[in-house]
Parts: sequence; C-alpha cells; structure tokens
Amino acid sequence: MLDQALKTQLKSYLERLQRPIELVASLDDSAKSAELRGLLQDIAGLSPQVSLVERDDGQRTPSFTIGAAGADEAARIRFAGIPLGHEFTSLVLALLQTGGHPPKVEAGVIEQIRGLDADLSFEVYMSLTCHNCPDVVQALNLMAVLNPGVKVTTIDGALFQDEIAQRQIMAVPTVFLNGQEFGAGRMTVEDILAKVDTGAAARDAARLAKQAAYDMLIVGGGPAGAAAAVYAARKGIRTGVVAERFGGQTLDTMAIENFISVKETDGPKFAVALEQHVKQYDVDIMNAQRAVKLTPATEPGGLAELELANGAVLKARSVILSTGARWRNVNVPGEAEYKNKGVAYCPHCDGPLFKGKRVAVIGGGNSGVEAAIDLAGIVKHVTLIEFADALRADAVLVAKLKSLPNVAIHTSAQTTEIHGDGQKVNGLSYTDRVSGAGHRIDLEGVFVQIGLVPNTEWLKGTIELSRHGEIIIDARGQTNVPGIYAAGDVTTVPFKQIVIAVGEGAKAALGAFDHLMRTPVVAAETA
Repeated sequence: MLDQALKTQLKSYLERLQRPIELVASLDDSAKSAELRGLLQDIAGLSPQVSLVERDDGQRTPSFTIGAAGADEAARIRFAGIPLGHEFTSLVLALLQTGGHPPKVEAGVIEQIRGLDADLSFEVYMSLTCHNCPDVVQALNLMAVLNPGVKVTTIDGALFQDEIAQRQIMAVPTVFLNGQEFGAGRMTVEDILAKVDTGAAARDAARLAKQAAYDMLIVGGGPAGAAAAVYAARKGIRTGVVAERFGGQTLDTMAIENFISVKETDGPKFAVALEQHVKQYDVDIMNAQRAVKLTPATEPGGLAELELANGAVLKARSVILSTGARWRNVNVPGEAEYKNKGVAYCPHCDGPLFKGKRVAVIGGGNSGVEAAIDLAGIVKHVTLIEFADALRADAVLVAKLKSLPNVAIHTSAQTTEIHGDGQKVNGLSYTDRVSGAGHRIDLEGVFVQIGLVPNTEWLKGTIELSRHGEIIIDARGQTNVPGIYAAGDVTTVPFKQIVIAVGEGAKAALGAFDHLMRTPVVAAETA
C-alpha cells in the first residue's frame, strides 16, 4: 500500500511512540476495505508498538479507530475512509499523539482542552484534496487525545456520498457536533475552543488587556505580517502580532511555485513555515483574534489603541496593518443564502463533492480558468461565465480550457442570480450583455473566482483608503496617520503576490522602526 520511501519515513516516526496503540478496523469485502486493510497492515508492520484487530463494530465501513492498547476506555479517534493525500499527516499525528508523543501546542491551549467539561462528539467531513481540512481534523483529534469527553470521526466525503447527500454537505471541511452542524471551512484549535468553551472569550480578553504596550504591533499574520514581525523583532523592540489566522491567504493557496528560492510548495506548508520563522524570535503571537477598531495616538510619541472583537484593547507606539484580502463576492441574490450549500470559493477543497455533477465557475481570469480546468476532470460539466468580452487568463490556460470537451464558455455574461430549492443550489441565471437576453443554467454548484477585496471595512474613517478600499501608503509603507504603517495585499501596492507582500512587510517594519527612533516617547504614557 505504502511505497518504500514512505514506509521508511513512517517507521522513523513510529519509533517515537511511548506506549502501545491498537488499530481496530471495521471492514467488508469491498475494494476500499481491501485498500484500507493494506494500509493498516503496513502501519502495524512498521512498529512492535502498533497492533491491528479487525472487528465489525457496527460503524461506518470501511473505517478504523486509533486507541491505547489494553485501555478500558473506548478509542476516541476514528477515520472513516483511507487517510492518504492531505490527510496522511493527520493520520501520522493521531498515531503519535495517541501513543504518548507530546503535541507541539502551547501549554495554555492544552490546559484549556483538558478543562473542557462536556461530552463532545464531532464528525468532520473532508476530502483528500482539501488543503484546509487537515487543520480541522488535526485540531479535533488533538482534543480527543487530551480530553476523554471528546470523540472525533473523520469522514471522507467522496467515499460516503450517501451521507453527503443526506446531510446536504456542499463544502469541506464541514463539522457536526453531537449531530448538529457546528461549522464549515478552515478552523484552528483556538477557533474550535472559542465556540465550545463559552468562557474563553472573557478569559482571553482579560489576559490580553494586561499586556504591556508594544513598540510595534502588527495586525495580520500573512506573509506581509510575518515579514514585518521578523524585521521588528530583530531590532530588539517589543513586538506583537494579532492575527485571525496565521498564514492569511496562503492557507487557501494550493500551489506556490514563484516564491524565489523555493521551487515549489503548498500554501498550508508555507503558512507553517512563516509562523515557525516568527516564533524563532521574541514575538507575542495572538492568534484567532479579530481587530475591530483602531484609535491612533493623540500626540506624537503617544500610544495607538487597537480594540479586539473580544473587548480587549492593546496599545502600541507604532502599528503595521497587514490584514490582507479575501475572496470577492459576486453579490447577487442567492449567493449568501447558498454559501457552503453549493456556492463555493475553493475548487481544490470542494471540487470532489461535485463529482459527476454540473457546476459553473464565475470569473475568466487565471483563477477562474484554472478552477474550471481542475473541475472539468472531476465533474460532469463546467460552465465558465465571464463578464468581459474575452477571457483574461494566460493564453496557455485559455487554450487548455477550450480543448476540454465538457466545458462551455460564456463571455459578455453577467451573473444575475443563483437559484436553489431552499436547501442547496439548483441553477444560475445570467444576462447576455450584447443581446440583453436572459438565460438560466441548471446545475448543482457555483464556484466564485472573481478576485479579492481588501479587509479594511473596520478602518473606514480612520485611515485614508483608495476608492477600491485599499490603504494608501507612501514609498516607506506609511499611511496618512503618523505611526501607522501598512503592507501587503491590503494596500495600494500593485501586483498582489506573496513575494511582494513579504518585501512590503519588511519595508513597513523598517519604516516604522525609523519613525520610532525619530519620535520622542510621551513620558506620561510610559510611566
């Protein structure tokens, strides 16, 4: 099942097991069960600490549990499917952590997980091509390892299509808690804890409110924010990073092949590397925190204030805004109503859920055409809809798209509505901008790929913004407000690229540091 190179690598990992673990498989005569049996036999053969038992426990087939060998309590981690692809790392971590290998998680998070006092039974639906799913799976599995009241079943949606249809799941990851839908999309362990631990927000706010003022406070943890943090910390000043999710847009990027010196990687790996680099320095990382208000200093050398969604207020002598951008909505009736119910934004993540179905892609730039090409290999039919009179993607991509037999292209087409039956998408309407004629397409999914919008709504009236909502900066990254700098996709800098965002983050940090050196400190605020 596993090739020799992967076996060798996995064997070295399993040497870290500190106690025996048992794999209990529920299998039948299907080909997928045979495939899973082969995988589990390979794993058990790599370590004397791992045993394999086949036993029909009345659960999903094929599936298997991971638990401590000889334990009186039932195993709390189950995989329904064959966890390869992006989920292979989730499998390895589940084996190691169940076997006593300590997780690389902050002590405060571990303490919070262990302190949960409730029976929490999670089901997470994923696809093996989803690069956001492993974060959710690994977070939930960690919780199950650390707290006996938590159980997790990870389900491959492509393998259990009947459940996908019954529960009307149109996006992954989708999580159910005790039988009720809990959330969809990428979530960190901090995000999950914030939802199940009702007192977490208040405790978090109280803890953050006690933080001393920062010399430089960076808002946003994408490439620009990470670069700014590294450059600031290397100056020996007190540095903090506030981020909703460390890694930013890179977490939603499948392939990165143009970051100079790194020939190829994927977004989640790149995001992990960013955070690991920042953690090499003395930087306060405040993850899963959303900024809601910025109050600039009232006088030169004073402290700016940053208010968070949980009510905490942080203070800093300088601030770098690197909040990035998000997928732009098409803003037509039905889009919001059917988000994650047929309306999707990540073809890599959600594409497998539409196998054999009809979908549309809105957008004819590189992202839209690439999405249509990817989806054409999975779904029954793809309709690409572009507002302009021609596709804007690179010529090589357009040629590839036009060569595919199950793709229809409509240019000069304005999407007017996404239709549904109250539960899921069943069609899309568009208007031909040349003839004025209206058309309706029957389909099951719509993928929106029309670019990005900067995350600056919370800054309106505080910082000067362009007509597109971007933060206006000068050549040093400074905004129109002294002591407030900005970097990356949230700004007016042209060409939204990772490598450019990194450079802009470094530049903003150097600019802010120069400002700090030339600005006297207000004595009353530092006493």
